[in-house]
Amino acid sequence: MTSASTICTVRTGLTFGTRVDMQEKVALTLYAMQVTEGQHLRESGTLVRGAHIITSATPEVITDGAVRIVGEMIDDVGTWVELSTRYPGDSVTGGPHDIVTPGFVNTHGHFSEALVAGIAEQYTLWEWIQNVILAINPVLNHEMAYVGTLLSSMQMLRSGITTANDMFVCAPVNGPITPGVVAALDEIGLRGVVSFGASDLGPASIPMVMDEHAALLEAARASRLCRFRVGVAALGSQTDEMFLNTTDLAVNGGHGVHIHLQEIRDEVTATRNLHGVTPIAHCERVGTFNAPTLAAHCVWVDAADRDILAANGVGVAHNPVANMILASGVCPVPELRRLGIDVGMGVDGPASNDSQNYLETMKSAVLLQRIEHLEATALGARDVLRMATIEGAAALELDHIVGSIETGKQADLVVFDGDAPALVNVHDPFQKIAYCSSPTDVKQVWVAGERSVDDGEITNVDQAEVVARSRELARSLVAGAGLSDLSLLAR
Repeated sequence: MTSASTICTVRTGLTFGTRVDMQEKVALTLYAMQVTEGQHLRESGTLVRGAHIITSATPEVITDGAVRIVGEMIDDVGTWVELSTRYPGDSVTGGPHDIVTPGFVNTHGHFSEALVAGIAEQYTLWEWIQNVILAINPVLNHEMAYVGTLLSSMQMLRSGITTANDMFVCAPVNGPITPGVVAALDEIGLRGVVSFGASDLGPASIPMVMDEHAALLEAARASRLCRFRVGVAALGSQTDEMFLNTTDLAVNGGHGVHIHLQEIRDEVTATRNLHGVTPIAHCERVGTFNAPTLAAHCVWVDAADRDILAANGVGVAHNPVANMILASGVCPVPELRRLGIDVGMGVDGPASNDSQNYLETMKSAVLLQRIEHLEATALGARDVLRMATIEGAAALELDHIVGSIETGKQADLVVFDGDAPALVNVHDPFQKIAYCSSPTDVKQVWVAGERSVDDGEITNVDQAEVVARSRELARSLVAGAGLSDLSLLAR
């Protein structure tokens, strides 16, 4: 029999990441001690049953297993026989044929693009930025941020995302915009790491940019589900003065950084011409990597760049679908992971990917590496499940809280319907999820012990209302941005 003490692998202070909040460290360590001593919470709980519990921990899979949820936490993990016997009064959900996974961690996205999905397919990245993103940035407002976040979050949740690392790119010329993202995430029940994609080369001045950072930080501090990071749209989007201010805010303010790095070859060339080194080397030189950093894309990275990322503990967000749509290139995922770099995956923005379907991203990540390397072993289902869960969490330095099914962690889970046609006859649960599943197979999504998706439906917001509001806002956005040549809504 597997006891709670053998399942519990919550880490003590000796092995936590060096930047983990001390209060969280102490609380989780105490919880682990309680569980190890058999002092389970006496509250009633919920048992989530599955034929296969993919833990992203040890053991890797529990067959005919269950997860016990009490409040926001995972209270126990084991076989169905063990837990149903130990907690006979608990309510039961899931089923004997279902597959249960940790909640997926989306390591990069842009809720700022939610109202302009499916536009401008003819452009590469810089053309797309010039013709779409810079046009909508000054028009975005707080209501668009709020409704757009709800719209994208519904799609994310339905594909199993429980944590979204977002960078909202806008020009806050008329007051704070990004707190609307936090309000929406709290309402719909999606965990967020939120940042503002700052730029001072457009209509927003440095004081406006810093005020937006401050407004988002305040909103995140008051949130039940969100954390703040300092955002950098890209090195080329900021003056040297702004970038030094950004680095100072992150390092001396004790915040993480969320930045695009080396997405396209032209970006590398431009920074070399300006600073004499690659963007990654420049970030190291000015001290940006002294703060916990998540770097999105990292497509055009040479061996020296990869060594810098590894030496500085920089996490990487791989965005395979967006990289293909924008013809950016292929991130060297296997090479990065071999260096010990934590590589998560991102759906990127609704306008740079068009889809917010994380399951599509997972499958694409595997296929892209296989065709790039012409090797069937370049990346596999187990690899991509780890990238989707514990590696993505580690890239954001949240692996002490989420990313695996372990006692003492937050109860962020996905329950896949084992009676769905695509998921019957499970030969290998990893391959079933990575290659066969779609959002229609997602039965439940739990975030912090609450169901944000139940029976395949969003629980906390009215979908019809959000859709109706988004139509008017999308029309206003593209009309105000002058995109009549790209959007029927603007005509």
